[in-house]
Amino acid sequence: MLDVLTNIRLLDILDISIVAFIIYRIILLIKGTRAVQMILGLVVVFAFYVVSRVGDLHTLNWFLSNFLSSIILVIVVIFQNDIRRALMHVGRNPFFGGMSSHEESAAIDELVKACVALGSRKIGALIAIERENGINDILESGTSIDARVSCELIRAIFMPSSPIHDGALVLQQGRLALAGCFLPLSRGLDLTKDLGTRHRAALGLTELADAVAIVVSEETGNISVAVNGGMTRNLDAASLKKVLGRLLEPRRIKTKKKIQQLKKG
Repeated sequence: MLDVLTNIRLLDILDISIVAFIIYRIILLIKGTRAVQMILGLVVVFAFYVVSRVGDLHTLNWFLSNFLSSIILVIVVIFQNDIRRALMHVGRNPFFGGMSSHEESAAIDELVKACVALGSRKIGALIAIERENGINDILESGTSIDARVSCELIRAIFMPSSPIHDGALVLQQGRLALAGCFLPLSRGLDLTKDLGTRHRAALGLTELADAVAIVVSEETGNISVAVNGGMTRNLDAASLKKVLGRLLEPRRIKTKKKIQQLKKG
């Protein structure tokens, strides 16, 4: 044991630290997504492989050996969306770029007021919010707006009489950027039947990109928020504001915590 410790180089420690950091970031990236279930499935397959080796189950061992021999390709195919999102983290693009904390809170308040107003009248809406990574390559069509976040404007866009109500409103850099955009639908087979096209589009976008999607149901008026391929449903004004504040202001919150820690120290 001592011989092993004495032979460890500084580069070995650096090598192990880098690998540990990569694994940690991967865990954070897939936490709360369906990728966790896929990983558990691969663990079960590997467990069967070990059992087939120990128990001399030749046919099962041959089958699993061929499967695991191309495991890298299998992982790339299964986790292509998660890998894509991880690579896109290299170029971060915060939602509130260059905005003050007052402007950030005001934008969230306007979003909440608009969603609650639309929900009370059972007017359907789909709002896609770009966070750290760009989503322009995912969007289809869309009408350019480039306006500040306003409750009145959001409500006007989703009125049934509006020519651009049938699609997603996209927020980029804290502004209303595009309207009438079509998003990719989720291909999940385990979705409940009460989820309509807007909900599937919200899930589809968040499966492919680091974005937040707000859905107002046309049937019930309920408000839902999708992120990382999952959805939180039946939100009221207070809970919606809390969720959006947590998802859209992470950098400012972290900065406040650091300042508080420095003051305590």
